[in-house]
Amino acid sequence: MQRLLDKVAIITGGTGGIGLATAKLFLAEGAQVALVDLDQESLDAAVTDIGSERSIGIAADVSDADQVEAFVEATMQKFGRVDVFFANAGIEGAVQPITEYSIDDFDRVMAVNVRGVWLGLKYVIPPMAASDGGSIILTSSMGGLRGMPRVSPYIASKHAVVGIMRSAAIECARLGIRVNTINPGPIETRMIDSIEEGYAPGATQIVRDKMEASLPMRRYGVPEEVARLALFLANDESSYCTGTTFPIDGGMSAA
Repeated sequence: MQRLLDKVAIITGGTGGIGLATAKLFLAEGAQVALVDLDQESLDAAVTDIGSERSIGIAADVSDADQVEAFVEATMQKFGRVDVFFANAGIEGAVQPITEYSIDDFDRVMAVNVRGVWLGLKYVIPPMAASDGGSIILTSSMGGLRGMPRVSPYIASKHAVVGIMRSAAIECARLGIRVNTINPGPIETRMIDSIEEGYAPGATQIVRDKMEASLPMRRYGVPEEVARLALFLANDESSYCTGTTFPIDGGMSAA
């Protein structure tokens, strides 16, 4: 069964681990997919990797309003509608105490992780509503539900994503649009590698061992597992789910 047959999805952060895994799964389920990321060369490689004529790659900075509006318009021109928006682009920023954190770095994290999500909603909601509704999925984090030291901008930004989701879910319900967050714990991606390096430069295995030991499932997740959760939220199987956070964390939130 193709659960996204003839649906059109936009995925930001499309060349990253979670974004690309989700694009592959959505395509296998019948969707047409617009991948959005910063670098066109990486996007072209991702589209080649996917090997589907039902996908396009669009270079854009999600924190720039004109570029966000442009990638939504490009998707509409190519596919004629938007049914699913997976706002997955995000950055981790530096690993530093608050007192030592660069203000410029703080601003950049907030620009991508918060402004980028809000802009995506601003420009996606009208065409999605015109197509009789759909599903919006925002990538937050377990950091959006709890605190961690030395990554305060990232934690603040991911809490903000949850707040945006809750407001958007209420606003969009009458439009037939569902809005939820996915809140991953440690997932095997470039981002977790970077965070580990920030906490223990040159000794990342120590951080990983401690983190895995703290998880009830004793392992990191993989992007394909997050993609399957995104698929559930994207299709009609989740038709009564909106305004909700969905942890995918190996039991982290229970420990």
